Amino acid sequence: MNQVIISLGGNLPTTQESFINSVELIEQKIGPIIKKSSIYQSSPWGFTRETNPFLNQILIIKTICTPLLLLNITQQIELELGRKQKTKKEYEDRVIDIDILFINNDIISEKHLKVPHPLIHKRNFILKPLAEIAPNLIHPIFKKTIYELLLLCEDTGSVN
Repeated sequence: MNQVIISLGGNLPTTQESFINSVELIEQKIGPIIKKSSIYQSSPWGFTRETNPFLNQILIIKTICTPLLLLNITQQIELELGRKQKTKKEYEDRVIDIDILFINNDIISEKHLKVPHPLIHKRNFILKPLAEIAPNLIHPIFKKTIYELLLLCEDTGSVN
């Protein structure tokens, strides 16, 4: 059994509804949710233009899914809930974004899957909700707790 930590994010008017639907689909297709953070509102990160604030939530899940199956299922859920295909050019508004943050203490570097997610330590909108439910989790690459990474994070965007 694997312990997986994923993030939900989005900034369109139906995002909160998409979070509810995501949780249902995740439990049906991936496994039981063990913990979930509060829903946070954050300022947009990485955008080059003005856009809506984001909602963010972190989930801890138990699953028998392999990493690549997990990636396929999360992408399928995004599409099912109305997510447009991701582009690599720039950040876009989205109804739902599901990112795999951690799988156990594994380090995975595949073409389409990097675990731990390579930007965790740079994003308060991930670290703050993650610190709510797993402050003592140790990042397998940086060897620091999530709480320590939050204190060190240089992201000045608001997360409430």
